[in-house]
Amino acid sequence: MQLTGAQIVIECLKEQGVDTVFGYPGGAILNVYDELYKHSDEITHILTSHEQGAAHAADGYARATGKVGVCFATSGPGATNLVTGIATAYMDSIPVVAITCNVGVSLLGKDSFQEIDIAGITMPITKHNFIVKDVNCLADTIRKAFVIAKSGRPAPVLIDIPKDVTGNKAEYIKTDIEEVEPSENLCKEEVENAVKMIEKAKKPYIFIGGGAILSEASEEIRKFVKKVDAPVTDSLMGKGAFPGTDPLYTGMLGMHGTKTANYGVSECDLLIVLGARFSDRVTGNAKKFAKNAKILQFDVDPAEMNKNVLITEGVVGDLKAALQTVNEKLPQQNHAEWIQKIMDYKEKYPLSYHPETLTGPFVIEEVYRQTKGGALVVTEVGQHQMWAAQYYKYTKPRTLLTSGGLGTMGYGLGASLGAKMGCPDKTVVNIAGDGCFRMNMNEIATAVRYHIPVIQIVVNNHVLGMVRQWQNLFYGQRYSATVLNDAVDFVKLAEAMGAVGIRAATRKEFEEAFEKALTLGEPVVIDCQIDSDDKVWPMVAPGAAIDEAFDEKDLEKK
Repeated sequence: MQLTGAQIVIECLKEQGVDTVFGYPGGAILNVYDELYKHSDEITHILTSHEQGAAHAADGYARATGKVGVCFATSGPGATNLVTGIATAYMDSIPVVAITCNVGVSLLGKDSFQEIDIAGITMPITKHNFIVKDVNCLADTIRKAFVIAKSGRPAPVLIDIPKDVTGNKAEYIKTDIEEVEPSENLCKEEVENAVKMIEKAKKPYIFIGGGAILSEASEEIRKFVKKVDAPVTDSLMGKGAFPGTDPLYTGMLGMHGTKTANYGVSECDLLIVLGARFSDRVTGNAKKFAKNAKILQFDVDPAEMNKNVLITEGVVGDLKAALQTVNEKLPQQNHAEWIQKIMDYKEKYPLSYHPETLTGPFVIEEVYRQTKGGALVVTEVGQHQMWAAQYYKYTKPRTLLTSGGLGTMGYGLGASLGAKMGCPDKTVVNIAGDGCFRMNMNEIATAVRYHIPVIQIVVNNHVLGMVRQWQNLFYGQRYSATVLNDAVDFVKLAEAMGAVGIRAATRKEFEEAFEKALTLGEPVVIDCQIDSDDKVWPMVAPGAAIDEAFDEKDLEKK
């Protein structure tokens, strides 16, 4: 049947099972929005307060559900406002399809009103992007975009459609979409080498990254850990792939990782890396990272092998498929003495914080206690993000959504809206610092408009906390442009946008505020007043090895 380009866009989204789109309309994309209006009973559209919020919401939806997130924007500034969100998704390998519309084909390249080369701009931050100048190619392009976004190593894809293409007609034939199955083509020699390395190891350590979440490999990882009989650490992006409550779990690795994990990885003789890319925040000084160990890396992307750290052996392929094969071939291992040494470290170097005042760690632990570990936690970026990683015990994948690679302040609130739309039965809590919250706090209005009951916690220290921590420790306490000493009242601001605002300055006040927020079933902002100089411990100084992690007690000794 003959359909317009706009109709084809909507029909192709329905083919893909898309039930929610986040976006902001404008002149160039009006044809698509007009068609979307006619299908509002099939596809829910969330009008965000800003296009960046739409991109983050699509990202949060994808992370929480495992499906492809979708966002819309118009040409020019509408499209460029998506860029930070697209880059955020790209750095963390999140499948998002961003659909923008541009000026008509005849106006492209002429500096027309609200024209921008969004395909050129986003080329470095997308897995692929398309400009569709012929309506006859539109349906196949959209289908291809979804396949590219979710296959192999996931990533965002952008489709830019000139306005006249959305109005032109073409023949449309509905197509049943086949699920993209991960490739199980593994190199037999690589798998055999991996098994041999594990069998020879006396002191193995398992390091889990975000790829473990993306490949849905949690069950295989549990079996693998038991088979190898080794302690476990993870990256920020790997949280929940292995239960944080398991006795073999030793906390996060790296700059703000636990001393146990940092010391253990530095002393092991085999580091088994499952879907992690050796970020500088994990490795510290890369030349000194895991200096006593052979490194065995599992990753779907061959480009990650030997990119940041030289490895001994690698297994390229889908992690879930790779671990299924290794689990079948690997005999049961036993490393009781090594594990006991690491458990002694856990007892000797626990995480700790001030026992009486309201602090970031207390807030996180109280959220964990009241939600019984069942919340979907979203964060912004900074000290609160690290506390959320350290003090909440994630037992399932897709329960911590955070910008790990790009480190995007302003990510969390939009992402929490997307997560709640994708998982309406989950309690969704966004943890923000006051600096981050200011960046996209306008999305509280979106939450109110659509009755999306997210709980927004602002860990309010009246400074840019993580930057201040660096200034305090490494810049002679010169607090340049990091003090937020203005009169912004987040409680009044929340109320002005139609949400519930609550201020908490003590532990008891926060306990009561969060308990109330859980029962209200509407958007709530809790303004938590904490000290400006609370810090994230432990910490590894820039350029240092991870086994040089220090905390407050170490500083006092100096």
